[in-house]
Amino acid sequence: MHNDMSRRVTAEFFGTFWLTFGGCGAAVLAASFPELGIGFLGVAFAFGLTVLTMAYAVGHISGGHFNPAVTIGLWSARRCANRHVLPYIIAQVVGAIAAAGVLWMIASGKAGWVPGAFASNGYGDLSPGKYSLAACAMTETLLTFFFVLIIVGATSKGAAVGFAGIPIGLALTLIHLISIPVTNTSVNPARSTGPALFAGSEYVAQLWLFWAAPLIGGAIGGVVGRWMYEPPEEIRAEASDGRVIQ
Repeated sequence: MHNDMSRRVTAEFFGTFWLTFGGCGAAVLAASFPELGIGFLGVAFAFGLTVLTMAYAVGHISGGHFNPAVTIGLWSARRCANRHVLPYIIAQVVGAIAAAGVLWMIASGKAGWVPGAFASNGYGDLSPGKYSLAACAMTETLLTFFFVLIIVGATSKGAAVGFAGIPIGLALTLIHLISIPVTNTSVNPARSTGPALFAGSEYVAQLWLFWAAPLIGGAIGGVVGRWMYEPPEEIRAEASDGRVIQ
């Protein structure tokens, strides 16, 4: 049991590290050179590719959450055991902070480098497009809701077996295409926390939104996803004997 949990949290650490380093790294390193051609679209695909690749690399070990909002969403969908929730979230946050630290060390190795927002998320004056708190809150809640709904649907019985990583990765790409101008795209409290700690106190002060909105959206997405995708007879069986459907 102890070894199983160690493998699970290690998988979540590496998955979230890769998501933060790959996605934010594309924004901080590659997108800072327009002549390379990665741009807005490239950053969106970078985030999607991190989830896609790690879903297949370690998803079979931990479930491939890499995101506290996904963990809470799958917990609310009865797809994540109670004992996994806190260890997963801790591993995800530590992984994101470690990735942001490594990215900072690499990026600062360039003479004259200016960190700027360092791929952090923000609202109001810290929003890339200067969107209001209300607009950013709505965006993050809604997009996380759909992200978790897609995850629950793609991994439900009746969905194509072995292909869940593809729609999930593409969903995260689409989410970034929509919301980079609004919040610089979070839908993931761990991914938000790592860069913010290096970007400065003004970004840290806004972290509350990028925890609250994704967690709320994810939890609602899990509840709705369970209602839509779980066969009624399995729900009744689970309620009668306390099983957690994995």
